[in-house]
Amino acid sequence: MADVQLNGVAKAYGDIKIFQGIDLHIRDGEFMVFVGPSGCGKSTLLRSIAGLEEITGGELRIGGRVVNEVPPAERGIAMVFQSYALYPHMNLFDNMAFGLKLAKVPKAEIETAVRHAAKILHIEHLLDRKPKDLSGGQRQRVAIGRAIVQKPDVFLFDEPLSNLDAALRVRMRYEFAKLHEDLKTTMVYVTHDQVEAMTLADRIVVLSAGRIEQVGTPLELYEHPDNLFVAGFIGSPKMNFIEGEIIGADAGHALIRLSTGAQIKALVNGSTVKPGDKVTLGIRPEHFVVGGSENILQSTVTFVESLGSATHAYCAFPGVEDALTCEFDGRTKIRAGDVLSLSLPAEACYVFDAQGQALRRQGWGQA
Repeated sequence: MADVQLNGVAKAYGDIKIFQGIDLHIRDGEFMVFVGPSGCGKSTLLRSIAGLEEITGGELRIGGRVVNEVPPAERGIAMVFQSYALYPHMNLFDNMAFGLKLAKVPKAEIETAVRHAAKILHIEHLLDRKPKDLSGGQRQRVAIGRAIVQKPDVFLFDEPLSNLDAALRVRMRYEFAKLHEDLKTTMVYVTHDQVEAMTLADRIVVLSAGRIEQVGTPLELYEHPDNLFVAGFIGSPKMNFIEGEIIGADAGHALIRLSTGAQIKALVNGSTVKPGDKVTLGIRPEHFVVGGSENILQSTVTFVESLGSATHAYCAFPGVEDALTCEFDGRTKIRAGDVLSLSLPAEACYVFDAQGQALRRQGWGQA
């Protein structure tokens, strides 16, 4: 096992900067997930760690060793790609053993390594089959097994579940979590799917336009996003945003007036804002309460999704581009056309200043 440290790492193609000044420490044995929208640089950052992309600035260390000039094969890493890249003419055993055979590892060691990896991945009964005889999930397990037999210090996964159907993705998320628990090896995983990030990661790196927006545990990012981008990216359904103006604030609260005239009290540290400042109020869909007594918004339901365990109501509200998304218990009876009196608990409200930076919430999620 090994840690991975990036100090001021940069990557550019000519004058086009992909990322610059990336500082990040991935701890020994940690499951770190890079997440962000398409084009944010997450896969390029992963490939830079692997050595498949040459960094143009900064220092990259794996296990304390500077690897800027070290070729991929000598970095102690193994990478699993979105495409399985299996040899169609070989059975699973030979696919998993191929790299070890090229390295002239003794036959007995190869046999032991392949069968051990196959047992971990529950594919030991498939070793005589060829890739065409397997499901997508089984092929992905073979690709992972090919990485396991190399006994790397660091595993790198580049959107490994993107080609699988929804049900299989859920199953494979469990398999990845179990694999990390069994191997206790440093793993770096790239995905655009924030649900994968939330369910798998010890810590998440949220990337946008080649820069790190925030690093933290899934719960830290969900409860205490640093800015509007992270708040809107982490969470499904996504956070609601309403523009407003500060009419009063101190270290314990902020009072916000919306375009409708409604006044919303939020328990945040408002010491950095003053009356007249433009802010954005944020509310997670599950924090709305029907019929409460504080921070009341009147809104008309335009569409309802009944998901069994939850009901999503989409409500018209002035200044909100699409609709407010509200999440209620699945037994809640709501229909399009209903007028709801929505209460927003003051301790659950988020506030972001004119630059999009979050005002720290008071007491929420803290022991």
